[in-house]
Parts: sequence; structure tokens; C-alpha cells
Amino acid sequence: MQVNNSLAGLTYHVKTFGCQMNLHDAERVSGLLGTCGCLEVATPEEADIVVFMTCCVREKADTHLYGQVSAMVSAPEPPSGRRVVCIGGCIAQRDGASIREHMRNVDVVFGTRAISSLPELIDEARSGNGKTVFADTSEDSQGFSSDLPSRRENAWHAWVPIMTGCNNFCSYCIVPYVRGRERDRAFDDIVDEVRRLHAEGVREVCLLGQNVNSFGRQRYGSPRFAELLRAVGETGIERIRFTSSHPKDLSPATIAAMAETPAVMPQLHLAVQSGSTRVLKAMNRRYTREDYIALANSIKEAIPDIALSTDIIVGFPGETEEDFEQTLSLVREVGFASAFTFIYSKRPGTPAAKIDDPTPREVIQERFDRLAALVADLAHDANQVELGRTVEALVEGASKRDERVLVGHSPKNKTVHFEAPEGCDPHELVGKLVDVRVDEARTWYLRGPMVGEPR
Repeated sequence: MQVNNSLAGLTYHVKTFGCQMNLHDAERVSGLLGTCGCLEVATPEEADIVVFMTCCVREKADTHLYGQVSAMVSAPEPPSGRRVVCIGGCIAQRDGASIREHMRNVDVVFGTRAISSLPELIDEARSGNGKTVFADTSEDSQGFSSDLPSRRENAWHAWVPIMTGCNNFCSYCIVPYVRGRERDRAFDDIVDEVRRLHAEGVREVCLLGQNVNSFGRQRYGSPRFAELLRAVGETGIERIRFTSSHPKDLSPATIAAMAETPAVMPQLHLAVQSGSTRVLKAMNRRYTREDYIALANSIKEAIPDIALSTDIIVGFPGETEEDFEQTLSLVREVGFASAFTFIYSKRPGTPAAKIDDPTPREVIQERFDRLAALVADLAHDANQVELGRTVEALVEGASKRDERVLVGHSPKNKTVHFEAPEGCDPHELVGKLVDVRVDEARTWYLRGPMVGEPR
């Protein structure tokens, strides 16, 4: 790539909202700006260049973004005397140059496939006449952001996109409209990247896509995700995770590949969204309650100790108390180790946004609270299984409350706390794999002493 030297010496800060794909894209933004000679700073107030990588899945993200961007107006003048405010990600793709109507201090807007253009856009904004510089995302754009330089947040973990876009058009979801239709990355390019990351010292990768289970359908004519899992598992990488996984496309071949590939972690995030077949049909999820339960049972049969997690929407338009009770009973029957729960957020432009719903907000909130309590109870029960066991944790850093207490995640993606042994520098354990004997199992974390040597 051609390096833009005109930005050298400027400071930058990237603020990221939303999903793992945005986190990956933000690492590429940092890599691009670093290649141009820019210097990263800890806060937006210190920066000459501020980049907001945005999400538009829920309304709260829009509100949060508007507040943070508006705060830049009164921020102290940056070192260069001219701050450039950039908005990328899904809100940028959805709203385009019209963002300026709501946030007058925005200088650059770049779509979801226009990351590589950012240095030139910033340069244009700095030398321009105060108008917003906009780069759209065309449907025929080629390449993936993984082809760009990267500045990863952690040396031991990497996001690896395998596809982008979505063909499912769930009635509540804006993603297909802002990320486009599914596009697969080349099989060999993915495997080569993981092999290269492993050689660089990365220990865990997370394969990314809006629906990883359909990987290969667009490029090769049929899904190849099971084959990809096995190939990535042969690179030497120690831990493999993936997200997101749509239940309608999770095949027996993929379940078998998960069970038979040692590096694939015994954890699966499988969004159910509702336990009511009637609501699932209105959501255009294309599976029934019975389909999901049967799938969960087949996964548990193949991988008995797996930790299942999920997403659930409360208050989808027209949801009745009976529908909600079916969600509660499905959650109990499947026995999720954890769940992300959300109150439905109307997204303009989606089919569900046109459905009127007279359900009072307080009723929806009360349902949400009941679900959250059930999820917490199940998470607590799932963690009790780990008591007395020794679990492997990939160490990520120190606790915010006590620098002697280190935090990592187990193969099941459970948070693990442990104290660094006497005479051991806690910082030297970051990025290492350690064994922790669990003698305390709380709702949201496991805790115990480290045993044996780090590796």
C-alpha cells in the first residue's frame, strides 16, 4: 500500500462501539494510521485525529455516539491546532454524509468497506474548506480489511474475518443493509493468515462473520466452514473461537469438526432470539423452537462439556406473555452458560419497524428483568460444575481492582481470576496459558490459585 506521509507526527485515538467486526476494523484503522506515522494517544481530547467506529444495531449506540462526537466541540485544541473527527462503521454506512446534519463537527465519514481510504480522506479534510469528506461503500468493492496493516489490542489474540455481510434479513436487523450481502474470503488466505499469526506468537484466533456457518456458499457454491475449522486447527494455533453462528446453518459436519479439532474451544454462541415459534417466524429466523432445542441437544451429545451462550430479544413487536414464557422455558431446557439479553430496539428501514406494538414499556421491562434473573441463576449453576477442577486460562491482564489479581478466560470462555504466585511479576504472565484450580465459583467468574508453571 502507498503510505501517506503528510499525516506523520499527528496523534490519533480510535473509539469503538459494537461487535467484534468493528473491533477488527478498528485495529486496521490503527494499523493504517500508525503506518502513516501517526502516534496513538489514550484519550480523544489529546488527539489530532479522532475516529469513531460505530454500530447501529441498537438505538442506544446512536445516542451514545452523538453525545461523544458533540463533546469534541468543546474539547481543548489538539497539538496540531486542527482536530479531524471521523466516523466509520455501520452508522457511517447507513447515514452517509447526512451525519453532518446532526453532528456539525464531523469531518470524515467512511463506509464499511472504505477503511483503506481513510488516510487520504483525513488529508483531504485537513486541507479542505470545512465540508464533510465522504467515502461510500460500493457493492462491488473487493478485498477485506485483513489485507491492511494492523495494530492489535493484544499480541496473543487476533480477529480473523472469514466473510462479511449477511443474506438472512432477520426482520429486526439492520446489518444486511449496512454490511451488504455475504462475501466470502478465499479459503487459503484465511488459513495462511492464521498460520502467519501463529508464527508471530498469537495463541488464540476468533473467526469472524455475520453467519460463519454459511462460509463458502457465495465463493465456492456450498458451505465449507467445517473444512475451514479443520484446516485452521492444523496451523498450530492453540485456541480457535468463532462468531456469529446462525442456528439454521449449523450443520452436523460443523458440529463434528468442532468435536474433533482439539484447538476449537468447547464453547459456542448460538443466538436463539426467542423461544416462541410464532415470534421466530415474525423475526424471519427460519427455524422453530423445536428445531433449536434439537440442535442444542445434538451439540451437547457430540461435545458433552460444551458451554452454550446465546442472544435473546425481549419485547419484539407482538410478543405476548405466552410467547415470553416459552422463551423462559427454552432457556431452562437448553441450560445456557450465559446469555446476552436485549430489549427490542426499533431500527428504521427494517420490516419489524413497521409493526405497531401496544405492549407497555413497563411490561417489557418486567419481562426483561425476569429473564435476566433466570440467566444469572443458570450462569451460577454452570459455574458450580467447575468447582474443584483445574481449568486452563489464557491470561489477559490484571484486575482493575487489584494488580496482583490476574484475569483470563477458560476454554469455555469463563472469566478466571487468580493471584500471581509470590516472587512472580504479574506482567510476565500476560499472554501465557496457566492452570488454575477452581475453589470459588461465582455467577460471572471462577477463582482459585495458579498451579504448575505458565507456558
